[in-house]
Amino acid sequence: MTVATYPENYEQRLTEVFSGACQHIHLFALDPYDLVLAQLERNPAGLKMNELSRRLMVTGGNVTGLTDQLEKEGFVVRDIDPNDRRSFAVRLTAHGRESFDRMARAHEQWVVELFGGLPLADKARMHQKLGKLKQHLRERTDS
Repeated sequence: MTVATYPENYEQRLTEVFSGACQHIHLFALDPYDLVLAQLERNPAGLKMNELSRRLMVTGGNVTGLTDQLEKEGFVVRDIDPNDRRSFAVRLTAHGRESFDRMARAHEQWVVELFGGLPLADKARMHQKLGKLKQHLRERTDS
């Protein structure tokens, strides 16, 4: 698995669902690897594995597997915490940052294009509702 991937059937499924509305849009799916990179991009000093797990709302084992693959491909490095040698912080490499930046620009362009025709008030309501959903899901995973 690599950064900025999109399954072939993803575009086909969405095109069928939206009846051709996406014909001129190149769709990118944010896979779990991209989500890890997004969190690390926002935190240049890196994040501890348990914090990454909490932010992604997945188990520590999931984060370990994702990090193993990203490290193997040269997107991230693990740094031993000088205060706790059992703990690691994960951060982006230069290659990881460049790759993520390219993918993020393409994804942002797709989102802007996709929602471009909606009135601002509709976008604001959608953003609010998605925020509520995120909070609800976070509360469910914290309990």
